[in-house]
Amino acid sequence: MHRVEPIRDPRKVAAIKKMLRGEKSLRDHALFVVGINTALRISDLLALTVGDVLDDKGEISEFIEIRERKTKRNARVHLNERARAALTEYFEREPATDPERALFCSRRSNRPIDRTRAWTLINGWCEAVGLTQSRYGTHTLRKTWGYMARKLHSVPIELIQAKLGHATPAVTKRYLGITDEEITDVERRVVL
Repeated sequence: MHRVEPIRDPRKVAAIKKMLRGEKSLRDHALFVVGINTALRISDLLALTVGDVLDDKGEISEFIEIRERKTKRNARVHLNERARAALTEYFEREPATDPERALFCSRRSNRPIDRTRAWTLINGWCEAVGLTQSRYGTHTLRKTWGYMARKLHSVPIELIQAKLGHATPAVTKRYLGITDEEITDVERRVVL
């Protein structure tokens, strides 16, 4: 297994979202937006059903309750405004009537897309916006959330660690791929 990177440039994130909406690929747009905004592992993201994201009134829920496949822990995950908007737009195009239906279905079947297809999609999106210098894959969406939380929103590494379910801050730092260039940049900026 190869290590994959987060998307580090917010302009590239915006470019992928714009590209997917422009292609009228609202399933892919929702997959990308929900993925980068929830930091769910790909196995949990692909296992979501329509019923997981809708409340009793048929509205997009603010929170989803899942049992994480890897850790077997129950988790309550917030669907922020952008994730809910992407899902709303997706459901307007493909009405959600069956709560048991996979949220992100294959276009060829009524089954969820699989990890291999998700990997192909994510790599294609990254390549299409010029991200070719690093490896990207199914963990890219989750890592992008962590990277952006730290870099753009100054979220303490301990909170990111808790969100991602890592055992130590060191694991989280390694997971986010803190580079030598970032350390050098900090060394240049911190002048006492």
